[in-house]
Amino acid sequence: MKKIMFLVFLGIGFLGNAQAYKGKSDVKLQIGATVQNGGSGIVLTNDYGIGENMSFGFSASYMLNADNITINNVNYKPEFTDRADAKIRFNANLGSVVGLEDNMDVYPGLNLGTRNFGAHLGFRYFFTEGFGVYTEAGFPIAEYDSTPGVFGKYNNQFVFQIGASFNL
Repeated sequence: MKKIMFLVFLGIGFLGNAQAYKGKSDVKLQIGATVQNGGSGIVLTNDYGIGENMSFGFSASYMLNADNITINNVNYKPEFTDRADAKIRFNANLGSVVGLEDNMDVYPGLNLGTRNFGAHLGFRYFFTEGFGVYTEAGFPIAEYDSTPGVFGKYNNQFVFQIGASFNL
């Protein structure tokens, strides 16, 4: 317990120096958990600053706990391709625009993936210069195939993420 309290106070001490988004050439790496209807999984994203309030990046997710689906007494098990998704993403980093402290950022964005074109809204909070937490919610705007198969909704629905964010 003493170690945990020490780390909490150490993190608070560095709070004034932390920045959630620095602008051009800023690089973020995020590792998190995803929660959605039908399963949960892991996600890895990175964002690269291309301007004062703009960034682009990549995202890869994989559903670790994906439910089997039974249709007409036939049990279908999801394959790797049903569980995995990759996306490119664009963010508008608005923390400084809306007057948040330097260690916070809110970022709406768009993403183009292997399954859909979608949008997301995220929030980052940095405890130190290099470490913070994030949360993000995403949803599809347009699916590529109206009948993508039994597991088509796994990567075409509202998804919630939470995890750690790192400055690189």
